[in-house]
Amino acid sequence: MKILRHLASVTATAVMLGAATLAPAQTLKFAYDADPVSLDPHEQLSGGTLQLSHMVFDPLVRWNKDLGFDPRLAESWERVDDTTMRFNLRHDVKFHSGNPMTAADVVWTIDRLKTSPDFKGIFAGWVSATALDDYTVEIKTDGPSPLVMHTATYVFPMDSKFYEAGGAEIVKHGDSFASSHISGTGPFTISEREQGVKVTFTRNPDYWDTNSPGNVQTAILTPIKEAPTRVAALLAGDVDFIAPVPPTDLARIDANEGTDLVTMTGTRIITLQMNQQRNEALANPKVRLAIVNAINNEGIVEKIMKGFGTAAAQQSPKGYIGYNPDLKPRFDLAKAQALMTEAGYPDGFSATMMCPNNRYVNDFKICEAAAAMLAKINIKVDLTTMPKAQYWPKFDERAADIMMIGWHSDTEDSANFNEFLTMTPNADTGRGQYNSGNYSNAEVDALTEASLTETKGDTRSEQLQKVEKILYDEAAFVPLHWQDLAWAARKGVNIEPVLNVMNFPYLGDLVITE
Repeated sequence: MKILRHLASVTATAVMLGAATLAPAQTLKFAYDADPVSLDPHEQLSGGTLQLSHMVFDPLVRWNKDLGFDPRLAESWERVDDTTMRFNLRHDVKFHSGNPMTAADVVWTIDRLKTSPDFKGIFAGWVSATALDDYTVEIKTDGPSPLVMHTATYVFPMDSKFYEAGGAEIVKHGDSFASSHISGTGPFTISEREQGVKVTFTRNPDYWDTNSPGNVQTAILTPIKEAPTRVAALLAGDVDFIAPVPPTDLARIDANEGTDLVTMTGTRIITLQMNQQRNEALANPKVRLAIVNAINNEGIVEKIMKGFGTAAAQQSPKGYIGYNPDLKPRFDLAKAQALMTEAGYPDGFSATMMCPNNRYVNDFKICEAAAAMLAKINIKVDLTTMPKAQYWPKFDERAADIMMIGWHSDTEDSANFNEFLTMTPNADTGRGQYNSGNYSNAEVDALTEASLTETKGDTRSEQLQKVEKILYDEAAFVPLHWQDLAWAARKGVNIEPVLNVMNFPYLGDLVITE
């Protein structure tokens, strides 16, 4: 297997000097259910990529626990007019390669984001990014935008000289320079990587944030797909920190004297998408309504998730601007059977289904349960599950009639669900990039687009709630549940302050006391 050693070497002496002003140097051994599929921060819009980005890069601004914005590489910002925002960058920040970070790198990064198949949809409204001088970047939007700061949390400035010298091409699920080499400004460099086996992070001795309390000098990520094995590793002391924690082990870890459990109500929607172009039956809205009524998502939350989730009827969780309180989960087997008859499929039909088996909590068990429920209305499901590294290329191919996708709003705003999951797929704009069902409704598209430039809260709420009602009535997808979050660590690993509802642990600020 290929092992990556970072091009900008970090000597042991430099690490010791960098640690001199911190608490005693510590090593963190942690286990996630998978490691990042690529080192390119723009290749895939996923939780794993963003977790990596917060370790090796820094954003312009980042979310805090109150869902406000903290300055990072942008030390301040100002709104010039309705369509112009200026970011003032920190001085004397260096990339891991030793190159200085300037406004030119930020502009280069934004321009690259706008070409990324996964990220271009988020940045569609940013018509230009200009370096006014070495430390000032001006952003122009195509109209008044309520989400400029939200979007800025996804700008992790890249080392333009480093990447241009090696190759800056974005290759989805391929082998490129950026997928296997990395130079950011973040608290860690990557000193060793063996895909699917181990990633070793080493503290950046020249890190700009000298106020960070973090004392982790080496962090070793070991991907452990199987949840019971991951929990056993924590309880045995083989690792210090794990995520996610399976619902079946929450009480066990909470009761254990040597571990701490942290949980949060989640906002990630777990869904099944029905491909209307692959399977003729799924183009019929009555068939889709039958499927929604046949799948008991409240039962899935109770039996499979052990209550660690909230059954959903829409994309927007409670508290989001587009949440529609009138929409309730549906489960009515008799109605589902009647709808199948009305649609002309009393004897059912066959469909393929693909799901990951290490991306979401109990993902493959959820899909197995859904397939069994669909059998009750004579839909014969051929289910295939696979690790997420193999799943995402298949998802991008739209390789099955029914596919699972979970989504946490990248902007903590309802419109983001629509932009990626339910707008008409458009390769040029990036809209509908994760709409594997190929659902398309012109009114949904228009309302979502309007909401992206609407600054009146009441009007935006009305637009986005109307979208949720249309999606509900047309059974655009199968809403399952909003997945709750859980992390666990051994005593002395103070994870609570660095955790957040976005599930991007800020491990650069982690303090280990023992």
